[in-house]
Amino acid sequence: MSVNFGNLFKIALRALSNNKFRGFLTMLGIIIGVASVITMLAIGQGSKRSIQDQISQMGSNMLSIDPGMGMMGGVRQDPSSMQTLKFADYQSIVAQCHFISAATPVVNASGQVIYGAKNAPTSVTGVNPDFLNIRKYSIADGEMFSLQNSKQLDKVCVIGHTVDSTLFSAGENPIGKIIRFKNTPFRVIGVLTEKGYSMGQDQDNIILAPYSTVQKRILAINYLNSIMVSATYESVADSAKQEIVSILRANHHLSDSQDNDFSVRSQKDLITMLSSTSDLMTILLAAIAGISLLVGGIGIMNIMYVSVTERTREIGLRMSIGARGMDILLQFLFEAILLSVTGGVIGVIVGIGASLMVQSLFAWPIFIQWYTVFLSFAVCTATGIFFGWYPARKAANLDPIEAIRYE
Repeated sequence: MSVNFGNLFKIALRALSNNKFRGFLTMLGIIIGVASVITMLAIGQGSKRSIQDQISQMGSNMLSIDPGMGMMGGVRQDPSSMQTLKFADYQSIVAQCHFISAATPVVNASGQVIYGAKNAPTSVTGVNPDFLNIRKYSIADGEMFSLQNSKQLDKVCVIGHTVDSTLFSAGENPIGKIIRFKNTPFRVIGVLTEKGYSMGQDQDNIILAPYSTVQKRILAINYLNSIMVSATYESVADSAKQEIVSILRANHHLSDSQDNDFSVRSQKDLITMLSSTSDLMTILLAAIAGISLLVGGIGIMNIMYVSVTERTREIGLRMSIGARGMDILLQFLFEAILLSVTGGVIGVIVGIGASLMVQSLFAWPIFIQWYTVFLSFAVCTATGIFFGWYPARKAANLDPIEAIRYE
């Protein structure tokens, strides 16, 4: 005798419609679970893509060469280890590296910039003209200083949009004006195009000046804080990194047994590190949200047990007029699957809606991957089958005579 699935579906639908509110409460765990998983994954993936976009805006081919080995066990190394990069290292990289298109020495100084009665905290970054290409800046007004300015230690600078708007009132042209940084006067010759925030930092709160001027006139040092280079193509960034390591090891006379006294990081390394952190947080959030699915599955099992107990006499009567154990099992299993699938559909709608609401209200980046929607739906269906099987099996194994006598 074949199984009439259409009839089983109608019976399951009728049984659930008799207890609509109870059925809704049972589905609530599934709805919350599916919606939470979709929302958490959308926020996690959105954050990951936002980080990748922000890093790419800084220059996808950029490599940063820093002195020392950074932080060791949370404690910074002694100052001498942070003074290992020299201008000769920059010159060697430019002369010998085949995989770079631009390079600049970098020295940084933080302090107050003053113009008239106005002042603001900022930083002066000493670079050469290649910095604009490496970091994807452009000039909105005026011009960039030249290599000749660096050779002559000229006190000229290019300012960011934030510095411009802070020091100069609306409509005032900053070109040609004299600003002071740590008592050193600088003549403004250019204004950078507004770039906005990236990684929580204002990219427009910056002053660019010739590296030699900052190094000699402000900091009075003979070393570099870092060197920035841009690989010819993103695909050769790793080759450029290896070549730079070889050049600097030779320059610093390091033997094979000695560790590098510098570090070379690419944007790819940074993206990989931050993406792995973001992925870990996303998995953690999704796992926490997934607990709701487990709770929802337990709720389905509980309500199916109650349903089997309440309908014991009905089961006995159906079996006494010819219903097989398989028919009874499928009847209750269909009810469990119907609960989970309906809850899953509602959960998907709520999850997508909640994700869009988070994006709209809090301006958080979201990205809904449709495979996560199908995966969540598949998991909730499997949950209904898994947790509905045992109560359905119990109903199928009831003795018809004992079931009819059940009070």
